[in-house]
Amino acid sequence: MQGNNLPSPPQVISLYQSNNINSMRIYNPDQPTLQALRGSNIQLILGVPNSDLQSLSDPSTALSWVQNNVFNFPDVSFRYIAVGNEVDPANGDPSQFVLSAMQNIYNAISSAGLQGQIGVSTAIAFSLLGQSFPPSQGSFRGDVTQYIDPIIGFLVQTNSPLLANIYPYFSYSGDPTDISLEYASFTSPSVVVTDGPYEYQNLFDAMLDALYVAIEGAGGWSLGVVVSESGWPSDGGFAATLDNEFTYNSNLIQHVNGGTPRRPNGPIETYLFAMFDENNKSPELEKHFGQFYPDGQPKFQLNFGAGRAWDVYAQNNTSVYRESISSV
Repeated sequence: MQGNNLPSPPQVISLYQSNNINSMRIYNPDQPTLQALRGSNIQLILGVPNSDLQSLSDPSTALSWVQNNVFNFPDVSFRYIAVGNEVDPANGDPSQFVLSAMQNIYNAISSAGLQGQIGVSTAIAFSLLGQSFPPSQGSFRGDVTQYIDPIIGFLVQTNSPLLANIYPYFSYSGDPTDISLEYASFTSPSVVVTDGPYEYQNLFDAMLDALYVAIEGAGGWSLGVVVSESGWPSDGGFAATLDNEFTYNSNLIQHVNGGTPRRPNGPIETYLFAMFDENNKSPELEKHFGQFYPDGQPKFQLNFGAGRAWDVYAQNNTSVYRESISSV
């Protein structure tokens, strides 16, 4: 949504439907988008902006928020409420309000008997991990355990998954000496990393398994993970080409039908970032994650349908706007 040349919400809904895209993520409760979603049967991850977390730590404010943005749209298919995106205490984010906001929104949803139908979670950045290699040693940073451990406990209690933004691109572009393009883009012809009994042929699985291990270390043995963002840019940075974006995204769509070495029973619910290239974003790299150009033409052909639930998300955050597409 961070562009000055993007289609209107009704046009976006039509584009989703014509491409068999059945899920969407928005990063704040944009009213025109919610109106356009009415009756569409597109499943929605609705985001709570980080700027709203403090106010929603008040139960009455949280109830009003849910009334205005969820209960007022009974014909919108809400899947999850993502309470905050990539909140990190080290960045000065309002991390102390995330859990209470989650609890209050969950209680508001429960007051209408919708618990179990709409999950309440938060979307974390992979950078909350202090160690991710080898995957069996995955653990959260010491400075975030007091933040993330109670959230994991809440998610286990409410049977909601943790949302996580996972980008092999950034790991690869930050260390191309030790990480190969093939390993990052699902094109390695053979196993690259052996970690005890587990063998890794792609970086996505290694990152996700490291997160699973970290979650288990925090008591979340039963906790599932939804990959709420993943993607590859087509321009503006190292290895950012249209060919690489297509290779990563098309392989990701196929790959998440299965699981990871540690949790082989897939599929993995995954959201592909982003719906459109967005010319108002910065730095330059961030402008080029779209699957579609602003005029609605695809940058390349991806199969979102064919009897599968490939989904897309449009995203909207007053401070950081992104968009994505989801698989499964």
